[in-house]
Amino acid sequence: MERPAYPSDVSREQFESIRGTLEAARRKTRPRKHDLYDVFCAVLYFLHTGATWRSLPAGFPPWRTVHEYFTQWNMQREGERTLLENALDALGREPEATQLRRLLYGH
Repeated sequence: MERPAYPSDVSREQFESIRGTLEAARRKTRPRKHDLYDVFCAVLYFLHTGATWRSLPAGFPPWRTVHEYFTQWNMQREGERTLLENALDALGREPEATQLRRLLYGH
């Protein structure tokens, strides 16, 4: 089932430019059940709208899955920025990056 497009989505082409950054968070153990593009767009939706995890629209992967990726992508790496911060900055998604920093650092 194809999900509807949302204003917060990025294009597949834009996503491919940051896929490697996001994949660095997880060792390859078994095939993914959900398209990483849809997981990333769900995170963007969450940051863009300020929605709660449980209120992610149908069509996105389950909220628990999206939240788990969000957590992995935001693990601190010895004083470095998180993978998600780097991905958002690489895409020029300043509003979402600002919201992420508010959530992570309280500013």
